Amino acid sequence: MNYPDSVHFLYALGNEIKTAKFGLERIRAVLETLGRPQDRCRFTHVAGTNGKGSTSAMIESGLRAAGMRTGLFTSPHLAEPTERIRIDGRPVTAEEFAEAFNRVHRAVEELLDAEAIDLHTTYFETVTAMAFAIFAGAATDRVVLEVGLGGRLDATNVVHPELCVITPVDFDHEAFLGKSLESIAGEKAGILKAGVPAVFARQRPEAARVLDLRAAQLGIPVVRTAEWRIENLELDARGSRFQLAGRRMLNIRCPLAGEHQVENAVTAAAALAALEVPDGAIECGIARAEWPGRLERVAERPEIILDGAHNPAGARALAAYIDRFYRHRRLRLIFGAMRDKAVAEIGGILFPRAWQVIATAPRQSRALTPQSLTAIADHPNLRIAADIEEALRLVEDAAAGDVVFVTGSLFLVAEARALLLKSRAL
Repeated sequence: MNYPDSVHFLYALGNEIKTAKFGLERIRAVLETLGRPQDRCRFTHVAGTNGKGSTSAMIESGLRAAGMRTGLFTSPHLAEPTERIRIDGRPVTAEEFAEAFNRVHRAVEELLDAEAIDLHTTYFETVTAMAFAIFAGAATDRVVLEVGLGGRLDATNVVHPELCVITPVDFDHEAFLGKSLESIAGEKAGILKAGVPAVFARQRPEAARVLDLRAAQLGIPVVRTAEWRIENLELDARGSRFQLAGRRMLNIRCPLAGEHQVENAVTAAAALAALEVPDGAIECGIARAEWPGRLERVAERPEIILDGAHNPAGARALAAYIDRFYRHRRLRLIFGAMRDKAVAEIGGILFPRAWQVIATAPRQSRALTPQSLTAIADHPNLRIAADIEEALRLVEDAAAGDVVFVTGSLFLVAEARALLLKSRAL
C-alpha cells in the first residue's frame, strides 16, 4: 500500500482510544515475526498523564544536541501520522511510513493466517511496531518512547529501557485506567522494571505513594525532581529561564510556555543527567525543543494561542497561564471536546476566565456537539460554531489587544493550526 492507503487502513482499524485492547501478547507476536527490532534500540520510556509529550521532546532534543542519532515516538499527531515517528527531530517521510506499515501488515496477516493471533493489531499497536522497525533500521543511538495509554499493558511496554520517566499523574481516561488516582498511578508504574533506574516528576501524594512503593518493590534507584532546586526563576508568556541546582548546576532556558513546563523541563534535565548527557547538551537541547499545539502562539494582533487542554489537569495549567499573563486582556475562547472527557469540569475551570466562549467541535465521530456543549456550559456570552472554520470567522472582528485561545481537544487544535498556518503562508 502507498501512504494514503496505509493511513486509510489505520483509520479503518478504529479510534485508537476507543478500540484500545490492553494486553501485550499480540504486539509481542508481531515483533517476534519482525525479528524483534525493539531489541536493537536503546530506549528512554516516558509515561504520565500530562507533560509526557513535551518532556519526551525535550529529552530527545538534549540527546540530539549531544550528537546522537535519535528516535522519538509520540502520540497523537496533529496533522499527519508521520509526526508520531521522528528520526533526528524530523518526521519520517510518507514513503518510509508506508514501507514500515507494509512490513508490519504482512507480519500481521501471516500470524492471522496461522491463527497465531486473534485479531489484527490495533491502530496504536500497528504504529508502535512500525516505529520499532524504523528505529532499528535507522541505526538510532537512543530512542525516546512515549507511552500511549496507561503503561502497564500499553503496546510500548514490550521494551527493556535504560531509563523510565514518569511525569505528573492525574485524572484522564478513567474508563480504562480506573477511577482513583492510585489506580491510574498503578497503571503508569507498570513501565518500571527491575534493574532500570527511574526519574519521577513531582506528584500528588496519592500517586507518589504508589510510584514509590513499586520502585521499592523492584529495588530500583529513583531520581525525584523534588531533589533538584529551582533558582532565579523568570517566567514570561513565551517560556522560562532558571538555574537548576542538584547533582549539577544547569542554566535552563525552556522555550515552551506555561509554568507547568518548568516541571517538565526539570524532569527532562534530570533524565538527561541520568543518561550522562553533558551539561552543555542538556542546556542547548532543552533551549531548542519544540512541541506544537501546547500554548503555541500562531498569530499576533490579535494573539491566537493553541493549547490541547483536554483534561482537568491540562485545563488548570492553561488557567494558571491565563491568570498570570492575560488576566487584564479580553479573552475569547474557542472550545471543542470529545464526549468521553470531563467537559463540565474543564469548562468550569476555563469558561469563567473568558469574555466570550465559542462552542464548536472537531471533525471526529466522538466529538461532543456544540449544541450539547451549550447544555453543559454556563456563560453569558456563548456562541455556537459548526466547525473550526466558522469559529475562526467569528473572531475575525477581534481587537488587536484581544487574545484568542483555541483549546479543549488536540483534534480541534490540529484543525485550527492547519488553517491558521496555511493563511499565514498565503
